Amino acid sequence: MKKLLLLLLFVLPMACEQEATQSEPMQSEAAQQDPGETQSLFNGEDLSGWNIHGTEKWYVENGELVCESGPDEEYGYLATEQTFKDFDLSVDFKQEANGNSGIFFRSSLEGTIISGWQVEVAPPGNDSGGVYESYGRGWLVQPDSVKDSALNMGEWNTMRIRVVGDHVQTWLNETPMVDFMDEKIGEAEGSIALQIHDGGGIKVRWRNLVIEEI
Repeated sequence: MKKLLLLLLFVLPMACEQEATQSEPMQSEAAQQDPGETQSLFNGEDLSGWNIHGTEKWYVENGELVCESGPDEEYGYLATEQTFKDFDLSVDFKQEANGNSGIFFRSSLEGTIISGWQVEVAPPGNDSGGVYESYGRGWLVQPDSVKDSALNMGEWNTMRIRVVGDHVQTWLNETPMVDFMDEKIGEAEGSIALQIHDGGGIKVRWRNLVIEEI
């Protein structure tokens, strides 16, 4: 009897330990993977890795990327040669003069005809951080007007854009602007593109264009 009792005292803890080990959830494959690679889209020296669309001005000055209205005063775009699907993008911008611009994602261009989605960069009262579909459905989501105070016109601002599948989120200076799902966006892949609006008198500076693929 004593031998049986001793055997049970030895075997039961081992069995419980094995069961507990087996019941622990396996770490998911995604959790085991390293975070996505972070890269700078702008080298601070020239427009390597980008393509100009249209006749508006795109140039580098003092380590900053500048877009400025040209004599034609039409729409202009600067698009990455590389395409992106799921990503987390951070961009600093400083609006001078009118400052009406935007950041496109999952976009493609034929001349100055663009397909894709624009995160608005505009003067106060014009929905910066909202998402607009050019040559399509127009405004998808506009931020609450109260959030417009997050924009510092004439100063440096940071726009963050996170797109994973059909989920789109934007932040302006760490203020959440929009958060929504869209099936059509979820199906697309394309370039990151900066826009200069038509009408003339526009000048915007950009820096720290950093993207992390997810």
